Amino acid sequence: MNDTLIAVDLAKDIFEIAVSHRPGKVAECYRPRRAKLLAFFAQRPKATVIMEACGSAHHWVRKIQQLGHDVVLLPPHLVKPYVRRNKTDRADAKGLLEAYRNEQIRPVPVKSVQQQTLTMLHRLRSGWMAAKVARMNALRGLLRELGLFIPKGAKNVVPHVWVFIEDADSGVPDALRSTFAEACREIRDIEERIKGTERQLEALAGQMPTVQQLRTVPGVGLLTATALVGFIGDARRFPSGRHFASYLGITPREFSSGSRRHLGRISKMGDVYVRMLLIHGARSVLMHAKKMGQLDRLRQWALDVEKRTNHNKAATALANKLARIVWAVWKDHRTFQVIPVAA
Repeated sequence: MNDTLIAVDLAKDIFEIAVSHRPGKVAECYRPRRAKLLAFFAQRPKATVIMEACGSAHHWVRKIQQLGHDVVLLPPHLVKPYVRRNKTDRADAKGLLEAYRNEQIRPVPVKSVQQQTLTMLHRLRSGWMAAKVARMNALRGLLRELGLFIPKGAKNVVPHVWVFIEDADSGVPDALRSTFAEACREIRDIEERIKGTERQLEALAGQMPTVQQLRTVPGVGLLTATALVGFIGDARRFPSGRHFASYLGITPREFSSGSRRHLGRISKMGDVYVRMLLIHGARSVLMHAKKMGQLDRLRQWALDVEKRTNHNKAATALANKLARIVWAVWKDHRTFQVIPVAA
């Protein structure tokens, strides 16, 4: 058995490498450039390579695995406490070696190119959504300064702005009309980009049976299903649905000591984007349940929780339950089965 550990502190150009043959001792240090990194590992005997799950990490993992090495990705926020005193590349590499010895730190699964394609599409779409909202809010605020008000709703912004631009008596200064028109065209262009991204996600989803199964769960649509596959990878690495929900940060945070046990608000420890999609999906299920005539057990339970608490707590509780259902559907490779309310 080869006990050699190679810690790699990733960077854009110059990498820091620390080689250890026994715990607590760094035997060799190297600083290769990006173009020579793979050549370095091609000349080394099989070893365990340790990296942080940061930018470009999954790419390098796939390349180094092809050279016969075992690669482990560690969460950066759990490696940071092992960096002592000043922060340097060499200290970061030594911190990786120490963090690897902690069995409680679970490695980050390596993403495939297909998974990263999904995550990149989601990141681009999310960025364009933020830009679209920013442009709309800017137009609302600027027109408000001129005494022109736009009704609530994103769909009302561009049509009303065009009306103000085309109306010579609206009070919009002539110097601003062309600029406002350009802002409206920019919003429409961003909307086309968003729709194009969603069409690409739909095309990729058609090639993934897992996504099709997840979309049978109430509140889980195209965006949520593809985000789950892209960001999570495989739900079978979680021993239970509660562990999966805890990973997403929608289980209560615990404050306990001695004989006193207290569960507070949700921990919000997982991926913010995936958790947001699940909670928005739960809100949609809850709102549509009030309009349905025949309810199933899931929707009836959600409405009962809302009666006991409030809408926001019920939506969060439903998101927790949806996460557990997603885990079961994903693990067993089956579709969601609607169970009617017992008479």
